[in-house]
Amino acid sequence: MAPLAWAICCLLGGSLLCGGIHRPGPSVPRLQLSYRDLLSSNRSAIFLGPRGSLDLRAMYLDEYRDRLFLGGRDVLYSLRLDQGWPDSREVLWPPQPGQKEECVRKGRDLLTECANFVRLLQPYNRTHLLACGTGAFQPTCTLITVGHRGEHVLHLEPSSMESGRGRCPHEPSRPFASTSVDGALYTGLTADFLGREPMIFRSGGSRPALRSDSDQSLLNDPRFVMATRIPDNSDQDNDKVYFFFSETVPSPDGSPGRVTVSRVGRVCVNDAGGQRVLVSKWSSFLKARLVCSVPGPGGAETHFDHLEDVFLLWPKAGKSLEVYALFSAVSTVFQGFAVCVYHMADIWKVFNGPFAHRDGPQHQWGPYGGKVPFPRPGVCPSKMTAQPGRPFGSTKDYPDEVLQFVRAHPLMFRPVRPQRGRPVLVKTQLAQQLLQIVVDRVEAEDGTYDVIFLGTDSGSVLKVIALQAGDSAEPEEVVLEELQVFKMPAPITEMEISVKRQMLYVGSQLGVAQLRLHQCETYGSACAECCLARDPYCAWDGASCTRYRPNPSKRRFRRQDILHGNPALQCLDQSQEEEAAGLVAATTVYGMEHNSTFLECLPKSPQAAVHWFLQRPGDERPDRVKTDERVLQTEQGLLFRRLSHLDAGTYTCTTLEHGFSQTVVRLALEVIVASQLDSLFPLEPRQEEPPVRRGLASAPPKAWYKDILQLIGFANLPRVDEYCERVWCRGIGEHSGSWSRGKQAKGKGWVGMELGKKVKSRVQAERNRTPREVEAT
Repeated sequence: MAPLAWAICCLLGGSLLCGGIHRPGPSVPRLQLSYRDLLSSNRSAIFLGPRGSLDLRAMYLDEYRDRLFLGGRDVLYSLRLDQGWPDSREVLWPPQPGQKEECVRKGRDLLTECANFVRLLQPYNRTHLLACGTGAFQPTCTLITVGHRGEHVLHLEPSSMESGRGRCPHEPSRPFASTSVDGALYTGLTADFLGREPMIFRSGGSRPALRSDSDQSLLNDPRFVMATRIPDNSDQDNDKVYFFFSETVPSPDGSPGRVTVSRVGRVCVNDAGGQRVLVSKWSSFLKARLVCSVPGPGGAETHFDHLEDVFLLWPKAGKSLEVYALFSAVSTVFQGFAVCVYHMADIWKVFNGPFAHRDGPQHQWGPYGGKVPFPRPGVCPSKMTAQPGRPFGSTKDYPDEVLQFVRAHPLMFRPVRPQRGRPVLVKTQLAQQLLQIVVDRVEAEDGTYDVIFLGTDSGSVLKVIALQAGDSAEPEEVVLEELQVFKMPAPITEMEISVKRQMLYVGSQLGVAQLRLHQCETYGSACAECCLARDPYCAWDGASCTRYRPNPSKRRFRRQDILHGNPALQCLDQSQEEEAAGLVAATTVYGMEHNSTFLECLPKSPQAAVHWFLQRPGDERPDRVKTDERVLQTEQGLLFRRLSHLDAGTYTCTTLEHGFSQTVVRLALEVIVASQLDSLFPLEPRQEEPPVRRGLASAPPKAWYKDILQLIGFANLPRVDEYCERVWCRGIGEHSGSWSRGKQAKGKGWVGMELGKKVKSRVQAERNRTPREVEAT
């Protein structure tokens, strides 16, 4: 039954309670877990530091030592990779004396810029890390003693302190990328105080220091995302460091204006610069465009040109490395994100293809048609270049024409295109931005799937899979979970995955979270629920939804269908048992004619389509409920704004997901006609509350309305719970078996105490308003 008090609480609850029709879609997460849900289920552990906030700027996952290293504002941390973050280590690293004052004198902000923000953590040797910080706009680097495997020590080495210029940016938040190779640090950044001098540096180690040639337009306002060493083949002399970045360049077609494009660039690890040309400069730097676009009609393409993050999915032996890249596109008319996947073999083909060339600034780019000198510009000195009679064992031995050519033609003509020519995942018009990506390749019963974890600017992580039915078909996006990792909305700035531990390490400026990749039991306790989840980590083992582990000897006991999510085939015997044990008998609920009434139905999956059916007394079969201005279908159920005696009957709420239909609830609605109200409700409120009859509360609707207004007007929040319990619950369990069953099952009657919670929440928001303002509303 839903008297006038329900209508008032509906108004107080707003759109959350009485919103529009539920329209499930593939982008709706099937499971949403809040910050408290993750903590209470022991799925996440949060480290905020002893001061309550890390101001995190760098994170390094060391699985060899089983430790996680963090860099923040004037501090370094070491954490063991154990659940709950026990036994952390801390080292303070403030700026040198006088650096803060000098930073302020140069016009920088004392609180947000004039500190030592640790931006870089890289392995140095078996017992040390290299750490670099902004040093209050005077970058500084030092060695950190971390000990051998099994030890848990963290010490700063003051004697190793040196300038970090060229290794670490001056600014706390300016993007940069670095990687350590054989003791040398390869870094892409803007190296000057004003942030106007983009460079790629090599420093430290046994090789000579190198930097980009500032006389040429190698880098145009770059935003570096990742740097990593990738071997081309078994010959280590061919190893290269690849840089992934975006840059802003003049329009390629010669038209006015500048555009943003994404790039992959590379340099040889054994590059030594030139002898007469490009002395102490890179002699092997080349770059190519990364294209991530959605094909459209007439050959038009929607491009995603801003590179946000990159993840390398290292394959098993004999397979090509795959590059997962997260892109964004932001304009006045369109905002979206896309994930494209590139084979490393395709990137190599582009770098082995034609060079880009144009005769002047006003001419369009075209392939270079002239003779390419030997050794081919951009290749590394190796056995291939050191042929008999041509001893090119070092880049210093390369002819000047080779170095002049690579200096004038650093760009490749052909772009790198993704697998199947399109993104595996596209998300548009999101309420949040996607910032980070990691991927886990998971073996399931019906194949191998890549599970994508996306970090957002609101502190949540999306767990997604992209299903490919055929080479020509568009991928199907399935959002498995949305996990609110941090209590407060904070952009996720770091994400690392440990496949060995099945953990995700998520960092924001607030702190760091250790998050389990899966928790299969949260999907439900039925075979159909486990199958509909379509999570490659999970399968039905005959008794529960548990972690899937490939084991040929137990194939018949595992139920899993990731590609189709069809429990009708996977859970045929189980589904019949669940249906037999389900809600066969209808729960009786009551409503007053001409009043509002709500029938609650909460589907287990937000991706399911909800349908209501009505079977009136005497009808042979139920009919689909027709909704209009009087009868509304909301996310929580069916709302009758004005009840008619013709609405009486048995209502069945069913869900349809991937062709599988389930009955969620059956409710027998009895309508009490208006002529009976005088006998059921006294005209004046009584001093003592009589028992509730057939689920009807004793106080008249006007008294309820006045009581709620009084509660709001005086902001008497503790009384809200007490009042709602008196109105909706007291005596109902004794006189209406349907209510007690409905409360236990949550969803078989009207909302009850759940309304009280929503009333209290809205009252708290309204507590500062006057009674006159509330009454006018």
